[in-house]
Amino acid sequence: MNVQFRPESSASVSIKTAIADCDIHPARATNDELFPFMAKRWHSHLDTYGKQAYHGMMEGPPYPKAQPNASRRDAWPPEGGPQGSSLSFMQKQLLDPYSVALGVLNPLNSGQGLRNQDMAGAICSAINDWQIEKWTSKDRRLKGSIVVANEDGVAAAAEIRKRAGDPNFVQVLLLSRNVEPLGQRRYWPVYEAAQEIGLPVGVHAFGFGGNPLTPSGWPSFYIEEMVGHAQCQQTVLASLVLEGVFERFPKLKMVMIEAGFGWAPSLGWRLDKSFERLHSEVPYLKRKPSEYIRDHIWWTTQPMEDPERRDHLFQTIEWIGWDKLLFATDYPHWDFDEPSRVLPPGVSEANREAFYLGNAKKLYGIA
Repeated sequence: MNVQFRPESSASVSIKTAIADCDIHPARATNDELFPFMAKRWHSHLDTYGKQAYHGMMEGPPYPKAQPNASRRDAWPPEGGPQGSSLSFMQKQLLDPYSVALGVLNPLNSGQGLRNQDMAGAICSAINDWQIEKWTSKDRRLKGSIVVANEDGVAAAAEIRKRAGDPNFVQVLLLSRNVEPLGQRRYWPVYEAAQEIGLPVGVHAFGFGGNPLTPSGWPSFYIEEMVGHAQCQQTVLASLVLEGVFERFPKLKMVMIEAGFGWAPSLGWRLDKSFERLHSEVPYLKRKPSEYIRDHIWWTTQPMEDPERRDHLFQTIEWIGWDKLLFATDYPHWDFDEPSRVLPPGVSEANREAFYLGNAKKLYGIA
């Protein structure tokens, strides 16, 4: 996807009000950039054995995208390195022209989904130190996400508690494709620790759990993967609700990232309908499934559904709540959403302000 900005929509056209960008993907300039933050045993281990993931093709996209790193062609840093690896270029291309007051980093390819749990934990912890060293300590607008070796719930919880109170981090980050659906008890230590330290848990599309994106198996095309993220996220959300995660962790807040939100009402309706007849199977649920979804889930835009009729979009947002939407660009990826072009006309000033900044500041506790 040779996508780049149109000249009229580039940095020269800035948005005047401050915004929050809740999905920014920083990249490492070199593979050994993490070594200063890891014990030496892992340097040689990686050189000798590499990474063994549950999922194939961890070092590259599972479907050809015709564009390295699924990124914009104009996002290559002038000093070299992959897209998203240069802070100065990110500042010039994203943070400054779009008045980003809060940028939430969501590192991908972080070590989540490795079979060697000790190595997964070492890489994830190094990623967290790397976020501080290279990004958040250099630009206070940026905040990190705590990445964890989520298949080892005990170790993941320890990493979360290790970062408790650190202002460099504003959420815990999981991926949607794991060994099991995220409501399963093996992941509960993550939620317990996140609730304990008061950080929301973000669930970003993608992952390396070894399972196909769809319940029907592996699709053929990249476009199927793009829309399949919504299906995968629905499975995640149904699992979280029906396994009783929100009953057990009533203060837990979660963010669905890069999987859209237009499907949320229909999932809630279907769950509620089944719940009427099958409540006895999950007696620990005290409320209708849709009520848990509305109370505990926030949603990032990008991708944001674009129905033919504007009122359909507004009706969807009213169902999930204007206070639950978080703006995101997905920088530096090819499907970047420019802030000035995202919301259609007809949005009140109060909802517009909440959408672009207020909701994120409140959720992440930013003054």
